[in-house]
Amino acid sequence: MTHHLAALLRRSAVVGTTALVGVLGGVALAGPASADVPVGWSDPDAVDPLHAILVLGGIPLLMLIALVAMIYVPPLVRGERIAPGAPPVQNQWIGGPRKTTAELAAPDTDESQAGGARARW
Repeated sequence: MTHHLAALLRRSAVVGTTALVGVLGGVALAGPASADVPVGWSDPDAVDPLHAILVLGGIPLLMLIALVAMIYVPPLVRGERIAPGAPPVQNQWIGGPRKTTAELAAPDTDESQAGGARARW
């Protein structure tokens, strides 16, 4: 039992030391980020937080709303249901025959030409 406790303490010390070195390294590397603006560079005005929120949040939200509208409005205009589990739309064969499958000819003999592909080479 004490062997497991010693291994746990040793592992915790290694993890803690690694985390401390990582944090101190990040702080040391962030030092140059607090420097003044170099001579010759522009010094832009401060950004208004409300404007930043509107630009960074409002524009993507408007694009999302437009995308949802482009997806859902056409089926709603056609009168289709968009709920999950809705029955399939009737007559989806665009430009195909207006007959039902019961009206299509079926082959009645082996030499019959009705019924579609015969898979012969």
